[in-house]
Amino acid sequence: MNVIEAIKKRHSYRGKYKNISVPRKDLQMIMGAGLEAPSGCNKQTTSLICVDDPEILKKITSVIEPPVAETAPALICVLTQRICAYRDKCYSVQDYSAAIENMLLAIVELGYQSCWYEGHITDEDRICDKIASILNVPDDYDLVCILPVGIAEDEPTLPKKKDFSERCWFNSFK
Repeated sequence: MNVIEAIKKRHSYRGKYKNISVPRKDLQMIMGAGLEAPSGCNKQTTSLICVDDPEILKKITSVIEPPVAETAPALICVLTQRICAYRDKCYSVQDYSAAIENMLLAIVELGYQSCWYEGHITDEDRICDKIASILNVPDDYDLVCILPVGIAEDEPTLPKKKDFSERCWFNSFK
């Protein structure tokens, strides 16, 4: 599969996962793809924790309400450090977003599925802080996203996309 095929095949998967573990070599490849993402002023603000221990996974999924990723055999937790990079600007959101997209594409390339869960865990109830506590994340890092990783039990539902001409133009808006 080439990168364009992976982009077209990648869709958020919110279903159940098969009870098949993800080999560490695949998880390392996925995380490595994330770390290869561009980073504003090369500050490299994104860090990752992969959880594949069933007991730790159980602790994490027990604090996620409403539940998501309960059957995933692995979970990649995305951390960021909010470091000023240039003219008092922080590019951590751009950094971790690029890393997440790289990982989502690598996940599809390797035959797995995932979903980018951010708002669900970072809103008012601060599930991210509970997960960070379970994983002993230092206070100068923010846990901003979780990516479940596994083999989908069902086929992903493909969303209807707007036509290219409704969202893309040349030389001027519309």
